[in-house]
Amino acid sequence: MTRLDHATLRTADLEGTRAFLEAVLDLKPGYRPPFGFPGYWLYAEEGPIVHLIPGSGAALDRAGEVLDHVAFRLSDHAAMRARLERMAIAYSTMDLPDLGERRLFVRTPPSAGGGAILLELVFREG
Repeated sequence: MTRLDHATLRTADLEGTRAFLEAVLDLKPGYRPPFGFPGYWLYAEEGPIVHLIPGSGAALDRAGEVLDHVAFRLSDHAAMRARLERMAIAYSTMDLPDLGERRLFVRTPPSAGGGAILLELVFREG
């Protein structure tokens, strides 16, 4: 069996990105080996699923090979929309009835260099 173990996100704003992911996705910082550079491992129930490490915040060359976004499968679409609205976080929607899925798209707060990470929140209905 193959499944995604974790995603590593580079950010120029470690603290802001960590706080955002904690508030929006209920991820919690946990054990991280003593690497020689700062960062966080953010945990969901099953273990560390997001690793945050320092990045420059430089603009991306869209022609290059880059990670476009990270998707999280969640439950309770209505509750998440309400949470995002309470937090005044802009989002866009995509409904895929043929897959029985609804999706929300949000971006982490922009870093000093103006970059933000696109997150896709996937909800399976039924």
